[in-house]
Amino acid sequence: MMEANYPAHESYKPSGYDWVGDVPAHWAVEKLGTSLRAVSVKNRPDLPLLSITREKGVIERDLDDEESNHNFIPDDLSGYKVLRAGQFGMNKMKAWQGSYGVSQHTGIVSPAYFIFDFTKEIDPAFFNRAIRSKLYVSFFGSASDGVRIGQWDLNKSRMREIPLLVPPLPEQRAIAAFLDDKCAKIDGAVKIKEDQIALLRERRQIIIQDAVTRGLNPAAPMKDSGIDWIGQIPAHWDVRRNFTLFRESKRSGNANLPVLSVSIHSGVSTEELSEEENIRSAIKIEDRTFYKEVLPGFVAYNMMRAWQGGIGSVSVHGMVSPAYVVAEPIAEIDATYFELLYRTPVYIWQMDAASKGITDFRKRLYWDDFRNLVTILPPMAEQREIIQSIEAMSAKINSGIAIKERQIAALKEYKTSLINAAVTGKIKVI
Repeated sequence: MMEANYPAHESYKPSGYDWVGDVPAHWAVEKLGTSLRAVSVKNRPDLPLLSITREKGVIERDLDDEESNHNFIPDDLSGYKVLRAGQFGMNKMKAWQGSYGVSQHTGIVSPAYFIFDFTKEIDPAFFNRAIRSKLYVSFFGSASDGVRIGQWDLNKSRMREIPLLVPPLPEQRAIAAFLDDKCAKIDGAVKIKEDQIALLRERRQIIIQDAVTRGLNPAAPMKDSGIDWIGQIPAHWDVRRNFTLFRESKRSGNANLPVLSVSIHSGVSTEELSEEENIRSAIKIEDRTFYKEVLPGFVAYNMMRAWQGGIGSVSVHGMVSPAYVVAEPIAEIDATYFELLYRTPVYIWQMDAASKGITDFRKRLYWDDFRNLVTILPPMAEQREIIQSIEAMSAKINSGIAIKERQIAALKEYKTSLINAAVTGKIKVI
C-alpha cells in the first residue's frame, strides 16, 4: 500500500463518518457550513471573466479561444459576481463532478455560481487540495440532486453538513507544500510519457505517409508525379482521378443493417451507433430508409468533416447517414490503402482545398469535387503489401503507446491516492 511508504500519526480518533474513518487525534472535524460564508459582490467591468471546471478548478477564460469558450457568454455581464483570489468558488450544477476550487485569480463568474469566504483559520492551498480530492468530490455527489441528464443541483442544507478535516494551520501549510512538491514531480513524469506517446504517434504517421506515397522499396526507380504537393513517386505507380477509381453509391439501407459512423479519428466504425450518438445525429434512427447502404471494400466520408480527415474504408455490411458520401470501387484499389492515403496530412489538405464553404464549419466536400481529386495508385499486390507492413508497424507502436498509457494511469492513480492520504491524515507529513 502507498501508506506504507510514509509514517502514520501517533494516535487516531473516530471521525464520526464511515466514509472518512479514523483521523489524527489532534485534527478538528468541522463542517463546511461552519467553515464557509457565502458572499456576493456585484460585477466590476474591469475584471477578467473566469470559469470553474472539474479539471482545473477556477481558470481565467481566453475569450479568443473558441475551444475554451464553448459555454454561452451573454452580452450583458452586469449580473455576474466578483470572485477574488483566495475565495472558494463553485459551479453548483456540476459540484458532483468537482467543478469548484479556491481561485488564484480575481475576476467575474456566472451569477449561478456560489462564492464563499473562509470563517475559520484555513490555509487556502490546503483547502483546495483537500476539497478537490476524490473523497470530497464523492461528498458533493451525495449532496446533489438530479434535475436533468448531466446536471445535479447541489442541496445547500446537505452541503453544509459535509465534514471538513482541519489540521492545525502549520500542518495544513506543510501538507499543501508536500503535495505541491510531490504532485509537480508526478505531473512531470506524466508529461514526459505523454510527450513520448506524441512522438510515437508522430513517427507512426511519418511511416504511414512514407509507405503510401513512396512505397516500401527505397531503391525503387522514381518519377515526378506531376503534382507539386506529392512530388516523386515510384516509376511504376499511376496517378489517377477518383472518378476512374470509384462511382458514387446511393443504395438505400434497410432496418436489418447497423448504422455506422465516420470519425475524424478512426474512420468508419464497425458497430451500430450508440443511443447517445444517434440522439445527437441529424437523422433519427427510425428514418432508416433514408440511410445509404455500404459494403466491405467501399469508402465513405463525412461531407462536412472530410477536411478534418472524416473518411474511411468500410469493413462491415451496414449503412451510413444520408449526409455522408459513399464511393464504390470500380478499379483495382484496396479501400484500406485508400483510407491510409487519404488520412495523411497531404491528402487531408487536398480534401480541405476542394471543400466548398465560407467558414470551416460550413465546408462541404461534394461528390463532384471528390471525384476530381488525384490519387496515387500502386499495383494491387503492392497496395496489400503496404497495408500489411503498416499494420505490423502500427501494432508495435500501439503496444508501446498502451504500455505508456498504463504507466500514466498508474501515476495518476498514485497521485490521487497520495492526495487523499495526506488530506485525511492517513500519512504524516510533519
